[in-house]
Amino acid sequence: MIRFALLLIFALTSSAATLAQRIDQLIAASPAARAAFFGVEAVDLVKGKTLVELNPHSFFVPASNTKLFTTSMALLRLGADYRFRTRVLADAAPDSEGRVSGVRLIGGGDPNLSPRTIPYQVGPVTGDPLVAIEELADQIAAKGVRRVEGDIVGDDRWYTWEPYAGGWSVDDPLYDYGTAVSALTVNDNTQFVNLQPGTSEGQTAVIALNPPMEYYHIENRLVTVAKDGVRRVRYERQPGSKELTIWGTIPLGNPGQTLALGIDDPAEFAAMALRQALEARGITVTGKATPRHQFPSEVADLTQADAPAMDPGVELASHVSAPLIEDLRITDKVSQNLHAEMALRAVGRARRNIGSREAGLEEMKSYLAEAGIGADDWRLGDGSGLARTNLVTPDTIVRLLRFVYDSPQREKWISLLPVGGQDGTLRGRLSDPAVGLRVHAKTGTVAHVSALSGYLQRANGDWVAFSILVNNYNSQSAEITAVMDRICALIMK
Repeated sequence: MIRFALLLIFALTSSAATLAQRIDQLIAASPAARAAFFGVEAVDLVKGKTLVELNPHSFFVPASNTKLFTTSMALLRLGADYRFRTRVLADAAPDSEGRVSGVRLIGGGDPNLSPRTIPYQVGPVTGDPLVAIEELADQIAAKGVRRVEGDIVGDDRWYTWEPYAGGWSVDDPLYDYGTAVSALTVNDNTQFVNLQPGTSEGQTAVIALNPPMEYYHIENRLVTVAKDGVRRVRYERQPGSKELTIWGTIPLGNPGQTLALGIDDPAEFAAMALRQALEARGITVTGKATPRHQFPSEVADLTQADAPAMDPGVELASHVSAPLIEDLRITDKVSQNLHAEMALRAVGRARRNIGSREAGLEEMKSYLAEAGIGADDWRLGDGSGLARTNLVTPDTIVRLLRFVYDSPQREKWISLLPVGGQDGTLRGRLSDPAVGLRVHAKTGTVAHVSALSGYLQRANGDWVAFSILVNNYNSQSAEITAVMDRICALIMK
């Protein structure tokens, strides 16, 4: 520790050392950073001068720095005011007795059918997770519907049914951060399972679901143990299965634990929610909740299609989203994987008439080519950065940042990014206001990967585009991010 402190002081105070030398010394002073692979590039946006380069053309797994590509493309391709529409259709208007048939809940790609506050606010999401579904059910009841003859169909064909991208880990879908991607998304396609101890030793734990829907079949083997026991919760769901097993121990008096679980079929989940909401309003539904997908095998070309026909039927209810920029701000601030994947597909749908991952990535090629970034300078397989197969260079990210900075969307774009010490994924970093308030950047984290890229303002007022990518470290992430934050401080000088 003494050696690290001395080297750090030297790195930060030596007037003779160049910026590159100071960064090298900073990395060398940390055993954790020294064993990792660093890439750094920073360019003064006023003078066009490269301030520092360290492995700028080497490839790195970018993690959620991938969202810089996705959200900037969505902003520039779709526009800040783009909106999504969710509809409920029936085959015909209600008859004299309030009967309808063929009810379809049709997703239009809205990521925020949830209780989330818009515009973005710092803090947890609270409120009724089914608030959007409840509002749709109110509209349906107001149309005089008293009985649904048949099923409630959750239709997510606005986007092709490709719920997971190649390169995701096999266990990602179990969790909220890796939940299935769908054009019909309710509550971020997440169900919370709250676990509390029983009232005496030997009892199984008490389970509460939010939303309160029995989507998964839960085998509860979590046992209450003595107050001085250990809370050890384990859970498992096989891919594609609705069988969830929870086991382990939870002590008496323990505050409990909440699991955030990804939903396997969001369209079915949404249909179940609407069916439940209708029945709560006294509307009889004779059928079941069922999904309707467009499978890749049903599509001739996943990168381009003719304009689709309009859905037939009579509209019973609808919901129009907030402007796209509000969701892009949420996506980048909190690093919301699902929303980034939906943004990628939204661009494909709007520009190529098909809401597929492939169409979004094909449009990405065109977008990056406009930014002067060749196909050999990047490899992306998803829109969120969850794919471990993604590869970019620091130089590619900086070129992207310069391109968007020079666009008419500059101010809106920068407003999407977390601010050091203030909000999003940077709220707990760069806490010194003299540094943090001058950093607007996107983080990125998966196993052995950390990234930070965006903009910072130097002491002379000049703006800088920078990218810091770190791969292959075998230490706590906090040790690496501390070095990355110090690099930002060095660039500012």
